[in-house]
Amino acid sequence: MEMEWMTLIMLFGVALIAGFIDSIAGGGGLLTVPALLSTGMPPALVLGTNKLQSSFGSFSATVYFARRGMLEWPRIWPAVLCTFIGAAFGALAVQTIDASVLQRILPFLLVVFAFYFMFSPRVSDAESQRRLAPWPFALLAGGGVGFYDGFFGPGTGSFFAIAFVALAGYGMARATAHTKLLNFTSNIASLLFFILGGKVVWSVGFCMALGQFIGARLGSRLVVAKGVKLIRPLLVTVSLVMSVKLLVSQYPQLLAWLH
Repeated sequence: MEMEWMTLIMLFGVALIAGFIDSIAGGGGLLTVPALLSTGMPPALVLGTNKLQSSFGSFSATVYFARRGMLEWPRIWPAVLCTFIGAAFGALAVQTIDASVLQRILPFLLVVFAFYFMFSPRVSDAESQRRLAPWPFALLAGGGVGFYDGFFGPGTGSFFAIAFVALAGYGMARATAHTKLLNFTSNIASLLFFILGGKVVWSVGFCMALGQFIGARLGSRLVVAKGVKLIRPLLVTVSLVMSVKLLVSQYPQLLAWLH
């Protein structure tokens, strides 16, 4: 697909903003997917191209956090492995299994997550007691959320973040750092299947990837500087916005009732 320069510049700007938000709280797909759909690109190409550009954002954030020593490599590598395998199986499963049940349940889960991030005393910059050893955590959070990301995707950052805070005992800044590593892992696993299926528009993906890379780097710096004061309100906001968006798309009768 060929696109005009103005369209590519618009997509670059959207990706930059999405990368910034994504590196802090996730949910960048709320911006990039509609932007790609607005170009008239078929949905399958939208999903594949979105995975390409979002991979660069999560990679940029991961590198930044790694250089600042925020990633606990000896404990996190099992989760990386399980996330990759889970996302690969999810990408295969979505081709044969109906995702409509997840679409109906997810908005309500995101509301629960928003309230958890808003009120739980565990959501702070302080570390708390770890509740799961690395391998059980890897299988549950890495494999489970990785599968979900490959299968469906919206809210993956919130799932990972709540797992690191509630189960691994991480403070919000370190939880965000490790979330971006697992996001990158699941993005790459899913992207491989889109590439094999020829579902990536490379010119558009690389244009947006540059915006994602820059935006994610800027957002990552703020995570390190501001910590929970920045992450908590953004996580709550993103979770609620995603919930409303999904509710409207899955239950259009709600809009009719409100009017």
